[in-house]
Amino acid sequence: MTYVEFKNRIEARLKKQASGLTWRELKESLELPYDRPCPEWVKRLEAEIGLARMPGAGRALVWKVKSEGRRSLR
Repeated sequence: MTYVEFKNRIEARLKKQASGLTWRELKESLELPYDRPCPEWVKRLEAEIGLARMPGAGRALVWKVKSEGRRSLR
């Protein structure tokens, strides 16, 4: 899976779930092949789609896309 495929799938899924999802929920619902997200890819998602990760239950972080995330022209 390329970064662009990963980004597109994450962004589309999070836009459908305004309340956000944990990494585990994203991984399972999208059948992603990764145990953990790549830190470099997460930083790019923050810059490109406005990904925000907020504390959830326990140690989990809830991933959300800001309504008007910053967009790069890439």
